[in-house]
Amino acid sequence: MEKFSFEVTHIDKNSGARTGVLHTPHGDILTPIFMPVGTQATVKSLTSQDLYDIEAQIILANTYHLFIRPGHELVAKAGGVHKFMNFNRPMLTDSGGFQVFSLSKLRKITDDGVEFRNHLSGEKLFISPEKAIEIENALGADIIMAFDVCSEYGISYKKAEENMYRTLNWLERCYNTHKNDNQMLFPIVQGAFFKDLRLKSLEETKKYAKCGIAIGGLSVGEPKNEMYEILDALQPHLPQDMPRYLMGVGSPDCLVEGVARGIDMFDCVLQTRIARNGTAMTSKGRVVLKNAKHKEDFTPLDDECDCYCCTHHTKAYLHHLVKTGEILGGRLLSLHNLRFSLKLMENIRKAINEDRFLEFKQEFYEKYKD
Repeated sequence: MEKFSFEVTHIDKNSGARTGVLHTPHGDILTPIFMPVGTQATVKSLTSQDLYDIEAQIILANTYHLFIRPGHELVAKAGGVHKFMNFNRPMLTDSGGFQVFSLSKLRKITDDGVEFRNHLSGEKLFISPEKAIEIENALGADIIMAFDVCSEYGISYKKAEENMYRTLNWLERCYNTHKNDNQMLFPIVQGAFFKDLRLKSLEETKKYAKCGIAIGGLSVGEPKNEMYEILDALQPHLPQDMPRYLMGVGSPDCLVEGVARGIDMFDCVLQTRIARNGTAMTSKGRVVLKNAKHKEDFTPLDDECDCYCCTHHTKAYLHHLVKTGEILGGRLLSLHNLRFSLKLMENIRKAINEDRFLEFKQEFYEKYKD
């Protein structure tokens, strides 16, 4: 795995927050970083050139959805997911575990794997840890995730423990199946909201972490303070020499709080999902463009943002696009929300490197109201 390495470049002397660089076959990733989600080999409404323009360092694709269609064999024939979607920077694929978790009424989990019904056709399908790795190997992303069991919020201790041990068993099978030196396998820490289970999972999971470790099963409906408590419990025990990835978390406040707790990598669909519903993330908080107060507001969406949307259009125009259901509205807001999130991470990295992350965090909350 000499094609992958990670180095911590600076630790803020006042907060302990850190910057680093993750080296991959498709380029270097400066951390901490937010990763846009391209579920079906597309970040919704954006081109690959758009992703370069907003300075996305790495994006995600979804194993479950690409397995359903067009099929991992077809993506492999195209030369892998990078060539299929014409994106020549690092990529990550999740294992499909969370998507299968979301199909609660359509799936059955056993020690062997997950039997589920295609949410489109109803066809009965099966994914084992070995099959998940086979799919991810075919897709060809730089970073691939182990197949895991994601526990819902409010689950019992007994069930959370069962899911944790099943995840560990599946991790060993994923590890033994994965043989591609051009891909780095990230294991996933589970254990729901029980600190002892989380610490047990982390201790066992670290054995399989070669150049990255992920924390799954958070941001599943819990209050944010409960997520932060789990991160606080894990932080002192996380590996120092590899990136830590908090899965499925991406609201601006959670990005700041995650970095404060030693997280290096984040992803979320929130940015593009709320954009399609007419909502923007800005340095002062969320802006709902449907609201009538924006009808005659000829100012930029966010005067601190350097994206195409903010430098070329006004809130009045965006209000018009959203109210009339024009496709361009969702596209412009997706561009903005993603660039805003990436710029936030740039500013965080700069603050850490200048040993002023705590001041940055305070300034962020003085402005950001959500």
